[in-house]
Amino acid sequence: MKNIMKLAFSAISENESFARVAVGAFIAKLDPTMDELTEIKTVVSEAVTNAIIHGYPNEDNGMVKIEAELTDDTVRIMIQDEGVGMSNVEEARQPLYTSKPELERSGMGFTIMENFMDDVEIRSEPMVGTTVRLTKRLSKQKAMCN
Repeated sequence: MKNIMKLAFSAISENESFARVAVGAFIAKLDPTMDELTEIKTVVSEAVTNAIIHGYPNEDNGMVKIEAELTDDTVRIMIQDEGVGMSNVEEARQPLYTSKPELERSGMGFTIMENFMDDVEIRSEPMVGTTVRLTKRLSKQKAMCN
């Protein structure tokens, strides 16, 4: 059975932790391992932070949308902004690349997403926005406690 959650919130940094907790609570019903839960929450943080900082650089009251879907042992998450977008997604995916060096950004957001998720799809269009689709299949092997 498919279970879906949809959220929309203001693109302000205070909402990053809300997004992280909301997605974490939603996927908890699949009983992920602590590592899986931490990885998914970290990826949500990275994607939402990117949407806020890079999607809306002028703090023009934009919105971030999240859709999460649970099916059997798979989590699919879409994080979307309608901000400035990117003209070169492949460049942005390179480790250490940042368009905001003055903010002391590490440029590792997409690299972290790719390391923690099974599939990462990024679509962006200048002045239209960016959509990040993330997929993770959860393990069903839990440690046995005796």
